[in-house]
Amino acid sequence: MKKQDIQQLRAKPAAELHKLIKDSEERLRKLRFDLAAGKVKNVAELRSVRKAIARMHTVAHERARIGTSTQ
Repeated sequence: MKKQDIQQLRAKPAAELHKLIKDSEERLRKLRFDLAAGKVKNVAELRSVRKAIARMHTVAHERARIGTSTQ
């Protein structure tokens, strides 16, 4: 994920960000089931989806911390 992609995530509304997280987690779940069934040829995609989810969670957590900050 490029720096521009992360900036685009930060620009999205919270509801849309949570929807993206939910969709990506569903995609990861499907990939895991397909991997177990032997249908996945691109195993690296699992890692990239997992990292993208982590980045989205990080952006959501940053927003939560800023919103509850006392400064």
